[in-house]
Amino acid sequence: MLAGTVDMMAAMIGRARSLRSTAWLPLWRLLAAVVVLGLAGCAVGPDFQRPAAPAVGRLTAAPLPTTTAGADVAGGQPQRFVLDADIPAQWWTLFHSAELNALIEQSLAHNSDLKAAQAALAVAHENARAQRGAYYPAVNAGFSATRQKQSQQVAPGPNYPVVPQEYLYSFFTPQLSISYAPDLFGLNRRTVESLQAQEQSVRFQMIAARITLSTNVVAAAVQQASLREQIAASRELIAIDSKMVDILRYQLAKGYAGRLDLAAQESQLAQLQATLPPLLTRLDQQNDLLAVLAGRLPSGAPAPAFDLASLHLPQQLPLSLPSRLVAQRPDVRQAEANMHAASANIGVAIANRLPNVSLTANAGSTAVAIGQVFKSGTGFWGIGADIAAPIFHGGSLLHQERAAKAAYVQASEQYRSTVLTAFQNVADTLAALQHDAEGLQAASSAAQAAKLTLDLSQRQYKDGYAGYLSLLGAEQGYQQARIALVQAQASRYADTAALFQALGGGWWNAADGAQAHSAATQPRPSDSDHAKADRDSDEK
Repeated sequence: MLAGTVDMMAAMIGRARSLRSTAWLPLWRLLAAVVVLGLAGCAVGPDFQRPAAPAVGRLTAAPLPTTTAGADVAGGQPQRFVLDADIPAQWWTLFHSAELNALIEQSLAHNSDLKAAQAALAVAHENARAQRGAYYPAVNAGFSATRQKQSQQVAPGPNYPVVPQEYLYSFFTPQLSISYAPDLFGLNRRTVESLQAQEQSVRFQMIAARITLSTNVVAAAVQQASLREQIAASRELIAIDSKMVDILRYQLAKGYAGRLDLAAQESQLAQLQATLPPLLTRLDQQNDLLAVLAGRLPSGAPAPAFDLASLHLPQQLPLSLPSRLVAQRPDVRQAEANMHAASANIGVAIANRLPNVSLTANAGSTAVAIGQVFKSGTGFWGIGADIAAPIFHGGSLLHQERAAKAAYVQASEQYRSTVLTAFQNVADTLAALQHDAEGLQAASSAAQAAKLTLDLSQRQYKDGYAGYLSLLGAEQGYQQARIALVQAQASRYADTAALFQALGGGWWNAADGAQAHSAATQPRPSDSDHAKADRDSDEK
């Protein structure tokens, strides 16, 4: 890059006749020496070191069982934790629901929040690339044309009388100018490093938004299915209680029941009826949420109706090693990138307190007629170097450096907090999965017992050994057990999806995610690699 620039400058300067002299060679050698010195200069400030992963052997306080409890119902299969198992990028396909897969793909393609995050990544990428342009000399071409009329009261000299005469003349000046600021102390390198780290931060923010979106769709679909079944069971309960109220009213009229029994049953019916509107409201909200997550208006096409029985519960659950969790969580990687940017900003603040050098050169031609441009005797050239050093700025540069160091401490503590939250999130989810399995097992047993009671009550009622109120009470108990079972099933599906999110969502197995993972784990390239990287990117 530098050799080509030097050749271009020499070619332009050679267009002027005055360059036949070798008097400019010492200045040119000085320019080349300063350019080389700028490339070989140091980058002040600390070099970023990735924080070490927490030295812990497990993710939970108590040892984690290898297998959860199971139950003989939909979503009741035992789940086994597989240590250091990989997570697919499309982990939601493990639920084996074509409707769910289609809805998530639609959400990933049309969700406005995700599109905004992708646009923010493009902004950060272009900002980093724009700053890398400072590695190169700035070359500008210019052309000026002027036509002037001299005053008629101009004397040829101080001892001559004023002779009225009109002078008209023109100037045509094409020229090429080059400027370059050698990065002696790494100001530009640290600035580029900071912007590249900010790009990584935005990249992981976008990855986190993608994982959160897919998890929210799964959770909303599970909640919708759960609410639909709860509403159906609640309506059955209301119908049963209505029948019981009618029977008690008849018995009260005949003198077989007391007013207190009827009032108690009417109160229970009213309470059941009061539970239905909130369930319907939540169902409408979940349907609206599914539409918005998919990038549609709630008034558009209705969301698909999900059924818990149609969802497959993944039986093999990944369990990441603690040392790998920090590399898999996008929020931790974002906090790490913020640390990296803060570290580079310290170097920027230090470099701002040191001298900076700028080199300029220009060459061109000036002629009174356009046809004589670049002809013999019309050329000119110039070369110069400037150095500027801050002497007194009222302490602002010193305090900016201190602020940058304090910002690094802040980013470090935020990183530590993010890591702690990540481990807490995983531990909470693992505990929830164990308790969900136990709760589902208990709810399944209760539902089976209630179903057996209902079957026996129906048989006794049919044989005349039990009354109708007893049968309705058994049906009521079964529907209540059914609601509890549906809630337990939904919790297990939702927390299974939450585990995939807590472990990082498998973003590194996606095509763009693998590139981000590779870029984030590679060492920072040397300054001599920047020109090659730019050329390769431009060729692509």
